[in-house]
Amino acid sequence: MGLVHETDYGTPESRAEKQVTLIVDGKPVTVPEGTSIMRASMEAGVEIPKLCATDMLDSFGSCRICLVEIEGRNGTPASCTTPVGEGMVVHTRSDRLDAIRKGVMELYVSDHPSGWNEQRGTGQSEFDKVAATVGLDQNRYGLDGRNHVAPGNGSLNIDYLVRDETNPYFTYDPSQCIVCSRCVRACEDVQGTFALTIDGRGFDSRITPGMHEDFVESECVSCGACVQACPTDALREKTVLEHGMPERSVVTTCAYCGVGCSFKAEVKGDEVLRMVPYKGGEANHGHSCVKGRFAYGYATHRDRILKPMIRERISDPWREVSWEEAISHAASEFRRIQYQYGRASIGGITSSRCTNEETYLVQKLVRQGFGNNNVDTCARVCHSPTGYGLGQAYGTSAGTQDFDSVEESDVIVVIGANPTDAHPVFGSRMKKRIREGARLIVIDPRRTDLVKSPHIRADYHLALRPGTNVAMLTAIAHVIVTEGLVNEQFVRERCEWDAFQDWAEFVADEANSPEAIADYIGVPAEDIRGAARLYATGGNGAIYYGLGVTEHSQGSTSVMAIANLAMATGNIGRRGVGVNPLRGQNNVQGSCDMGSFPHELPGYRHISGDATRAIFEELWGVKLDNEPGLRIPNMLDAAVDGTFKGIYVQGEDILQSDPDTHHVAAGLAAMECVVVQDLFLNETANYAHVFLPGSTFMEKDGTFTNAERRINRVRKVMEPKARYADWEATQELARALGFDWNYTHPSQIMDEIAATTPSFANVSYELLEKMGSVQWPCNDSAPEGTPIMHLDGFVRGKGKFIRTEYVATDEKTGPRFPLLLTTGRILSQYNVGAQTRRTDNVVWHDEDRLEIHPHDAEHRGIRNGDWVRVASRAGETTLRALITDRVSPGVVYTTFHHPLTQANVVTTDYSDWATNCPEYKVTAVQIMPSNGPSDWQVEYEEQARRSRRIAPLAAAE
Repeated sequence: MGLVHETDYGTPESRAEKQVTLIVDGKPVTVPEGTSIMRASMEAGVEIPKLCATDMLDSFGSCRICLVEIEGRNGTPASCTTPVGEGMVVHTRSDRLDAIRKGVMELYVSDHPSGWNEQRGTGQSEFDKVAATVGLDQNRYGLDGRNHVAPGNGSLNIDYLVRDETNPYFTYDPSQCIVCSRCVRACEDVQGTFALTIDGRGFDSRITPGMHEDFVESECVSCGACVQACPTDALREKTVLEHGMPERSVVTTCAYCGVGCSFKAEVKGDEVLRMVPYKGGEANHGHSCVKGRFAYGYATHRDRILKPMIRERISDPWREVSWEEAISHAASEFRRIQYQYGRASIGGITSSRCTNEETYLVQKLVRQGFGNNNVDTCARVCHSPTGYGLGQAYGTSAGTQDFDSVEESDVIVVIGANPTDAHPVFGSRMKKRIREGARLIVIDPRRTDLVKSPHIRADYHLALRPGTNVAMLTAIAHVIVTEGLVNEQFVRERCEWDAFQDWAEFVADEANSPEAIADYIGVPAEDIRGAARLYATGGNGAIYYGLGVTEHSQGSTSVMAIANLAMATGNIGRRGVGVNPLRGQNNVQGSCDMGSFPHELPGYRHISGDATRAIFEELWGVKLDNEPGLRIPNMLDAAVDGTFKGIYVQGEDILQSDPDTHHVAAGLAAMECVVVQDLFLNETANYAHVFLPGSTFMEKDGTFTNAERRINRVRKVMEPKARYADWEATQELARALGFDWNYTHPSQIMDEIAATTPSFANVSYELLEKMGSVQWPCNDSAPEGTPIMHLDGFVRGKGKFIRTEYVATDEKTGPRFPLLLTTGRILSQYNVGAQTRRTDNVVWHDEDRLEIHPHDAEHRGIRNGDWVRVASRAGETTLRALITDRVSPGVVYTTFHHPLTQANVVTTDYSDWATNCPEYKVTAVQIMPSNGPSDWQVEYEEQARRSRRIAPLAAAE
């Protein structure tokens, strides 16, 4: 998408270097050739009135408000579509122009009567301001235009003017619409959904979603682009219509997915009225999705716990206490447990929803305060294979590109990811690039929106059998090597040649050919060969992957296989190419960067390194353990064995999100002190002894790091509703344990991170305020950050090719469990749903469904909407069926956003060989009809409602 100014010709920085000088209202201005007159005028400090033009859309030239006069030319051309010329003399104001603009606005107003009085909407729309700018103070044509509703007007179709209130977040009032088409163009150009259209012609034309559908029933994805583009109050947020315009705004970063969109939180008093995507945000360039744009109501939801609580046993009722008592009790219990069971008997889990600074403090608390390395994070169950695999091949464990790089991609490979649902803002940019001509290869068991839609279609959809990623990727490598498609010059210059030769010999074996593995993985050999040739020869090739790659028993192997393909074809180290993991949570990249793994200190430096440990030992004044600590699965195993007795869990719900729910519950139940710090009484809190209220992203200062390594500021919009921001609560716990922590602002924590972590050496709040954001590494070698990694060489020196032997998962189908279950996300919900379920997003997804192919459904006598029982070797659950051909025969799919579903009851404890990342994506199951929810689900729901854990998940109060 990119930030496009009021013209088709792009921003001044992106156009040709040839400069043109012109005169605008007597002021000389020099701009690149091809710049629009409107843009040149802005550069000269002259603002031309406009209605149809906006800096988010290409020029259109329909409103006739931005007219100018050019000496030596007849007429009054539109400034937004007219390019500058050398020596051009432009006048933006004259009696003639003023009269034309005023006359045009009078015509608009005559057809827009409800907007020309004190009762219209906000009274401060762009339409109003333009009318004031052109000096319109009366209307000669009256107010009886097409949108005027008057008693006795029998010729008027009143249905035409019915307000559409179906969308939970915004309203559409057609009586306010001037049919400028900005909303339609925003839907097409920015979002790429094409949900809006202009119906009718002339005076009968109107904006309509879909085929005369309501907004909520149409293809609209509620990204808010149309609302933001509307110059009148035809489309407006319900909060603004109800409470009036905001009084102040604060630029901050979204707390949902790993795209890391920037927003202006617009506030009136202490209430956030809307989140407006910030045009200066380098990750989103002024675009948004339904979650970041509208689903912020969880911050004030009635379910939020605002006072600390403790209890002796998990069967006891909670007792509200002061912060001082809760912190003192937690510290006392942790010391008691360590005295009784040993130093390694407690640990902590950092949060990928919290800031870098807060995550850094939790791992510091564990290492300095607990005296061990028993710290882990949610990346264990999502992208830990990315860290290991890319670290082995390239020397660093992060994506290689910035998001803007996709605009220069010629071939896009999407494997195990669904960006239109899980990373929708970047997904929109990807769709736009595909519409512009980029070729697309999708490797996924399921037919996602990228595979086939009305406006884009994948060149190849390799619908492989779940669990066979490594076989597929190695077969693609086989084609590239055996057909002579390797970029040998790149490999010789940039990679270890001996390792390449060993790898090439391995992949060239006929056992790895497409023909040898086609039947097993379920993809025709000719499709595999075609996709391989396209990626290797189609120009700039970029690979984007997600949890469908990492959440397997061979997740790390798959990541290394992807890294091999990029090196073999030379698709690394420049714009438009690269290996790009699409991170799930808002700060999962940052939580890894900050040293949240038990074997690594901040900056991915192994705990065994004496020199690295010495940096922190000198600063923290303690001796650090040089042995890696326990991972989350190991902590739970040790708890069941009786050797691990206490844990501090900040902002993670491991009981709902981690695999094999029964095992997680057994581990937590065996502990003597579980401290949970969160916004709500989540599933893990069922087993907690201490509950510390958490703070939302709007109640704190700090930074998030997104999937492109971009460090973005998080700024406090309101004071913490529970007294402390999360970093302050962690600091209080450290003080209670006897450590002299005295941070007064998160900027001081970032200064400590920069002082100890080479890749963050130059990062400071001062730099972030100046630059807006930076991408690490940010140090003396790259003082303003690194958008593209591995430009001249890999971090490890030479890139390393690694053999990727395919080893079939132990989770196999058979007569008892003949189907394969895989999981994923849906657009409107987020992770375990703790946030989005407490907003009006439940309108679109109020329960998890099981997608099942018509053939498999018919074979089992299952109809759409029927209750079905899903059983695996680990357990069973019940949910409703959704019959669809999005999945292949033999494969079923569900989401995991609702705790009542308990999808992880059926997932097993199989995991990645290198990192213990769970194998969520491959579970052998049997499906059969059911009479309704199981007994345990009915009982769970009743208990949960009584305890306020999921009691009515409606919009925020």
